[in-house]
Amino acid sequence: MKKLAVSVVLALAASGVYAKDLQVIRFGVDPTYAPFESKAPDGTLVGFDIDLGNAICEKLKVKCVWVENSFDGIIPALKAKKFDGILSSMSVTEKRQAQIAFSDKISNVLPRLLAKKGSDLLPTPESLQGKRVGIEQGSTSETYARAYWAPKGVTLMTYQNQDMVYQDLKAGRLDAALQSSVQADLGFLKTENGRDFAFAGPELRDPKTLGVGAGIGLRKEDNELREQINGALAEIIADGTYQTISNKYFSFDVYN
Repeated sequence: MKKLAVSVVLALAASGVYAKDLQVIRFGVDPTYAPFESKAPDGTLVGFDIDLGNAICEKLKVKCVWVENSFDGIIPALKAKKFDGILSSMSVTEKRQAQIAFSDKISNVLPRLLAKKGSDLLPTPESLQGKRVGIEQGSTSETYARAYWAPKGVTLMTYQNQDMVYQDLKAGRLDAALQSSVQADLGFLKTENGRDFAFAGPELRDPKTLGVGAGIGLRKEDNELREQINGALAEIIADGTYQTISNKYFSFDVYN
């Protein structure tokens, strides 16, 4: 992968796609997905995606500006030019590709079901029939659940952000929740709030609804910006910056 990344960087540099007039990149983010993006106690944005975005801006020698936006409205906000790119653990799916473009892959994390410890629930429509499952609006988890679970009698409860899902799960208003496995593990299960909960069943795989990894969402007409970001991302992978950032948050590979 490193050899390929270096080749991409050299090719992009030779083609002169790094625009000289680029000064600022505004990234839209929903900071409710620790450890990918969240707020520190002092209000600053922290997480894997935040560090990655800042590293991309550093490579391109531009200022990084972060714009907070709820995830369910983040694509319309991008198209309305409230920011230049979506850097918020957004999975690349055919449905989203019909609306926006994406950078090269930045990570690949699959969703899992959460439930009370000792629960016999499984991520199947048969097991969840008649149960209340919490999901974040606009997420690939919602797309998956609406495609395969809702028609089979599973009650889907949607929320504006993931923190609200966890609140209702802990309060007993939900039987289970479906979300990113890494986000659930590090952002909930390993915290005091998640001590009574555990994963229920294996990771879910379905490229049609869950996509093939996460990328940075961009407007389709912004081809030059996409090329610049891809070039910076390739360089970050090649020089070890990506791995350094990944090691800060994860003890396993989130890229492949």
